[in-house]
Amino acid sequence: MSKRIENLRRLLNPRHIAFIGGNDAEIGARQCYKLFDGEVWGVNPRRETLADVACYKSIEDLPEAPDAVFLATPRSATVDSVRKLSKLGAGGVACFTAGYGELGEKGALDEKRLIEAAGEMALVGPNSYGLINYISRAILWPFGAGSQRCTKGVALIMQSGMISANLTMNDRSVPISYVVSAGNQAVLTIEDYMDVLIDSDSVNAIGLYVEGIKDIARFSSVADKALRAGKPIVLLKAGKSKIGSALTLSHTGSMAGIDESFQTLFDLLGIIRVDSPVTMLETLKFLSVSGVPSGNKIAAFTCSGGDAALLADYSEKIGLDLTPPSVTARITLEALLPDIATVSNPLDYTTPLWGNTEQMPGVFSALMKDNYDAAVVIQDYPPKHIHEDNSPYRNDSQSFIKACQLCGIPGAVCSDLPENLDKESREIIIEGGVSPLQGFDHGLEAIALSCSYGRRRSAILNYENEIAFTPIDVPANTGVTRLINEWQGKQLLQQFDVDVPSGCLIDSRSIIIDPSIQFPVVLKGVSDNLAHKSEVNAVRLGIMSEDELFSSIGEMQRQILSVDSTLDICEFLVEEMIDSVLVELLVGINTDPQFGQTLLIASGGVFVELIGDSVSILLPTTSHDIEHALHQLKVWPLLAGFRGKSAANTTQVVNSILNITRFAASQHRTLLELDVNPLMVTSTRVVAADVMIREIVR
Repeated sequence: MSKRIENLRRLLNPRHIAFIGGNDAEIGARQCYKLFDGEVWGVNPRRETLADVACYKSIEDLPEAPDAVFLATPRSATVDSVRKLSKLGAGGVACFTAGYGELGEKGALDEKRLIEAAGEMALVGPNSYGLINYISRAILWPFGAGSQRCTKGVALIMQSGMISANLTMNDRSVPISYVVSAGNQAVLTIEDYMDVLIDSDSVNAIGLYVEGIKDIARFSSVADKALRAGKPIVLLKAGKSKIGSALTLSHTGSMAGIDESFQTLFDLLGIIRVDSPVTMLETLKFLSVSGVPSGNKIAAFTCSGGDAALLADYSEKIGLDLTPPSVTARITLEALLPDIATVSNPLDYTTPLWGNTEQMPGVFSALMKDNYDAAVVIQDYPPKHIHEDNSPYRNDSQSFIKACQLCGIPGAVCSDLPENLDKESREIIIEGGVSPLQGFDHGLEAIALSCSYGRRRSAILNYENEIAFTPIDVPANTGVTRLINEWQGKQLLQQFDVDVPSGCLIDSRSIIIDPSIQFPVVLKGVSDNLAHKSEVNAVRLGIMSEDELFSSIGEMQRQILSVDSTLDICEFLVEEMIDSVLVELLVGINTDPQFGQTLLIASGGVFVELIGDSVSILLPTTSHDIEHALHQLKVWPLLAGFRGKSAANTTQVVNSILNITRFAASQHRTLLELDVNPLMVTSTRVVAADVMIREIVR
């Protein structure tokens, strides 16, 4: 364990806390002094107290090195204060002061000085709201943080201070154990906080708000650790849009990166990605309170036909499996339910049984124990000004809780409207180990996302020893690139056992045809300046004779020049026609400074832009992942043998794509992009019919 990580543990779980600064420090000191069981000190040379906390004139006057410090001094004094704290042996500092790396070059030098001053001390920020430990109520925070205490719950790690603060103010009864506002991550990164908090017995799930990830390999390694520890990560990432990407850069100096690559990484690591803070909180609540479902087969209950219909529609949309009851369960339920009820899933148990604590536990459990993975009941609690007595509602919840406990599956009470689940009712439900989810859409989505996580985690743990991802090194884009022509590209791919059409390169000034070439053939123009042949009419199919070939060469030269007068092409590729093609694929390799090489597998030929059928994989990869990606394509049925037609040799397809990635890896220092489009798949062959390679000129 490094000294800095040891200090981070001190900072997160301090015995004593020092607040250094003026008004901002005073707010934190006041609430911390009231709630925290340890010692609280103030430091300000011009004050006698910070709120109720006695002040020391200087850092050197402190009785001992504090485990934790909240630092809110003017920017001019921050570096010197950090240096003194490091020399004293403090555990760590939450640096509220801003004006560093988020300003770009203007603040970069000062941030570098701050890093040097910190030494091995754990430094949160700068430009950070600080951190909160709701276990011991150590609150290093410049705003009200509430007085709640938690024994086990969610750790929130945020790259935005205000979003951190907003989430602490939620009225959703999410059990929160820790909050960290990461700020600029000058010293400590989100990976450091994750690494330490995963080890905490007080943390059972992690919520992340990120704008960018500085170290993809480290993030991957820590996420792998969380997955194996059974601590789900729910992540909200900004920067999908062009505007959002620009704003994240200006906010904390974070690169948003290519969103598709981030999504691929999150899928690989089993991370649950959400699109809103509300879905984040509801999902974290379900995972923290109810636990992780093993699958997506859901037993659903309502006391309303309308709710049942809406629940069925929305569940189908988000991938929840409402499998009907078995014959055995149906017989049991028919005996328990009134004649007006219809046995189904979702089950509308109707109003005659509403609030019946004798019969409803049996109704709930009769369906739940029918091999379901999780359960949900839709129920809204009226406010007291409408119904003073809501005991029938709570009776149904208690019956539902008993059934969930009996059957041992995760459960949720979900209201149609977010506001229709009051705090007292939520706390009663949570005591029973069931989640009170607020809002039909966000609540059901939280269950669906949790189910997907459970299935993904199981698949990962059953298949792979490790999912941690380390990017392949790629060249820095110098701006000077060149194309490798198709003929040369195919020769290179052949060295890695990639099948290409048989053919020959001919010169129009002295045409000599390889006698082994059999008609019909394909004619293509070849040039180092020709990336997309179809755009300049540089492809001709189905040429049946030598005479037609000779005339086609001259005609093609004239057509190319009519489109682009700079393309005076003399070399041509003559290749065999590939017959009986089952499907055309696109296999592409792209490079990214953060993610290294990425593989794109898509519907090829004319379908590339038409139907948007593609899957991305981060490289390096395995044959298993490539086969899994093929199954996700819309054209997979064509590969599998659609409506009685011949099927492709899947192993052959996978190996061909894997060999293309092997070639790309061998050229990682120069390769910028590679496209095989189409990769033609027949029942007996997988052929790279066209190849485009662009590389960096060194």
